[in-house]
Amino acid sequence: MPRHEGDLSRGLDSLRSAVARALCATRPAPLAYAGPGILLMDTGPAAGTASPGSGGSDDHDLAASSEESEGDRQRLIALVELARKGDTEAFGLLYDHYSGAVYRFLYYRTRSQTLAEDLTSETFFRALRSMTTFKWQGKDFGAWLMTIARNLATDHFKAGRTRLELTTEDMGLHDDAADGPETEVLAGITNELLLEALAKLPDEQRDCVVMRFLQSMSIAETAAVLGRSEGAVKQLQLRGVRNLAKLMPEGLRG
Repeated sequence: MPRHEGDLSRGLDSLRSAVARALCATRPAPLAYAGPGILLMDTGPAAGTASPGSGGSDDHDLAASSEESEGDRQRLIALVELARKGDTEAFGLLYDHYSGAVYRFLYYRTRSQTLAEDLTSETFFRALRSMTTFKWQGKDFGAWLMTIARNLATDHFKAGRTRLELTTEDMGLHDDAADGPETEVLAGITNELLLEALAKLPDEQRDCVVMRFLQSMSIAETAAVLGRSEGAVKQLQLRGVRNLAKLMPEGLRG
């Protein structure tokens, strides 16, 4: 899970580059690259994965973490184990680690700072209330939190308590595009255009794009949150990027 503003900026850079490439494409291609380490493949649908929350009672052997450092992985797993036993201090440390990523996801999901803050608080309140029944399934604890956050956001909009708010806040993003045929198009894709288009995507496509690009979540982690297969996530990502390109102004689409 990303923890630094630099991760967010790199994610926006990668998404803008992916959209620029999609705009510049002259014919369909079987695959396209959307930034370092992100492969878009037009694969067929596959069966969905099981929903979070089920599993056996003795499941420590299924504990997992997506942290790069082995020390960090073991630390977070240990904190989750303590929190499952009712250790509120351990849960507080988990909050410190994951709250920024959860908030960023909810902010891009809702485009409202106040709403994102409220839903972030509710996410961790529900997680705390459910910690004693949390089950490992070979998934990062953060994926479970993101599932709670996503469900809260979906329920909020379904209840009609608010409309999606678009902002034109300057993200302080600096363009550093490599030379190529998409450079001119890339320069025309502002943060405002990109975020407005992102808000218009179908919910599942938007969530997938936010998780993959702006949250730097792996395909497996995204699949766990969405309850879809990895192949389905790749397809959602591809369609999301293509639809973002279609939502760009006519002048950029050529």
